[in-house]
Amino acid sequence: MQKQKVTACIVTYGGFEEAAQGAESLLRCTRGVDLTLYLVDNASPDGTGEKLAQRFAGAQGVEVIELAENKGFGGGHNAVLERLDSVYHVVVNPDVVLKEDAVSALCGYLDKHPDVVMATPRLRFPDGREQHVAKRRPTLMALLGRQLPLRFLKKYEDHYLMLDEDLSTEKDVQFCSGCFFVIRTEAFQKLGGFDRRYFMYVEDADLTQEALRLGRVVYWPGTQVVHAWHRSPSRHLSSFFQQLRSMGIYFKKWGFRWGFSLREPPPKEKG
Repeated sequence: MQKQKVTACIVTYGGFEEAAQGAESLLRCTRGVDLTLYLVDNASPDGTGEKLAQRFAGAQGVEVIELAENKGFGGGHNAVLERLDSVYHVVVNPDVVLKEDAVSALCGYLDKHPDVVMATPRLRFPDGREQHVAKRRPTLMALLGRQLPLRFLKKYEDHYLMLDEDLSTEKDVQFCSGCFFVIRTEAFQKLGGFDRRYFMYVEDADLTQEALRLGRVVYWPGTQVVHAWHRSPSRHLSSFFQQLRSMGIYFKKWGFRWGFSLREPPPKEKG
């Protein structure tokens, strides 16, 4: 039986060794589908793109793309948009490592649930701790709570992370984390990929809202991946201000939410 065609993309800016290890784990573990992996380098000043091209030279099903300028997270992923000829497309962070065939498992889940357009698995830190990736629609207080260790913000963060829900089973979510998700390729292309106004941060929340016009977005803990999760906004002022800028774009587009965001019906498809 012919395997299903699936594409995946990892976007890098520095961090060659980590990206190479993540890519190798993805290739090694993915056995149930016909995978093509794109490695897109955002003009890394340390030569990561060239090193990746050398590491994966001749590797079957791998294409390295070296961009002339840094287009940001979404822009890097959009660089492969017109090349995609798959049924499903996987967006993967360079700091993600697979230890099981999560890609094939998620694709199988989507096969069985035609109303689901986008899905993310369970994520764990390298030491085995749980990462909370099932999220409600962002609010200002929740996003600040993710970056600022202030006690009064924790209730907003906990609500945002759906900690009042049983996350041992699948859940419809309003924010699908960009560190690892599978989306129907047709839908990804119909939406035009990530909104180009975002350079970094919140573009995954934006894409989720767009995807909800086409179907359900689901957190499915039936498989898992390991995510190192290098959080930088709270440590670097420039990154924090970049996130504030992205939040401004998001709220202007989707409407401002201050505190708690209750469950809402998905927005209707345009046109």
